Amino acid sequence: MAPDSNPNRTRLGMLTPSSNTVLEPYVGAILHELLPEVTAHFQRFTVQSIGLDDTAMNQFADETIIAAAETLEHARMDVIAWAGTSGSWRGFDLDAALCAAITERTGVAATTSVQAINEILTRTEPKRVGLVTPYLGDVQAKIIANYTDAGHTIHAERHLEDRGNFSFAEYSDDVVGGLIKEVAAEGADAVVVLCTNFRGARCTPSLEHETGVPIYDSISATVWKCLSMTGRSPSVITGWGELFNDPRLTGRE
Repeated sequence: MAPDSNPNRTRLGMLTPSSNTVLEPYVGAILHELLPEVTAHFQRFTVQSIGLDDTAMNQFADETIIAAAETLEHARMDVIAWAGTSGSWRGFDLDAALCAAITERTGVAATTSVQAINEILTRTEPKRVGLVTPYLGDVQAKIIANYTDAGHTIHAERHLEDRGNFSFAEYSDDVVGGLIKEVAAEGADAVVVLCTNFRGARCTPSLEHETGVPIYDSISATVWKCLSMTGRSPSVITGWGELFNDPRLTGRE
């Protein structure tokens, strides 16, 4: 029997922290209706804690991530995403440089979760952003400073003072949803859930209905950006929130 050589197949490559247990099942669930035409493939590298100390920061050395991208490209990806949010506290410019290096080394277009979130904020222009993360206070402060410098007002924030990374996945949908509702109640007109090992994606549709506020989860945002980069409209995704339906973000204006 001849092999299946469907030229329309799209392979999304995801680089993920080794201790992340949320990203893979959630991406699979979001893409479920697109199988087998669109598939996601993952490569891990060591990340076991999140902080501003040298040990934690050195986990995100470019060469480590680029090496993981090279291994992932053995499976011939159409796009490669660093599906993590380290750029939000390390610096947006470092994510841009990393993507350029991945593309140079692999020949594949690259993005990151933070770049996806930033593009969404630029295109939708919320005036008061609510920020929800599981991170330590000093990490959260660095994230807020970076977004402020980029022209985005963090109007309300919640964080869980957790060094993680494995533990981030242990917080339930109800816990994450509660944080989202709190920042929405403080007047945020958009909420960013910033962590790809945090359970924000699945509760997004019901909370958007309840609060009337768009919620941009970093896992969903990464899928949104990867689909866009491969020429597939994000609007093919249903049931995962307004991110995939907003004409400002789907090219349907």
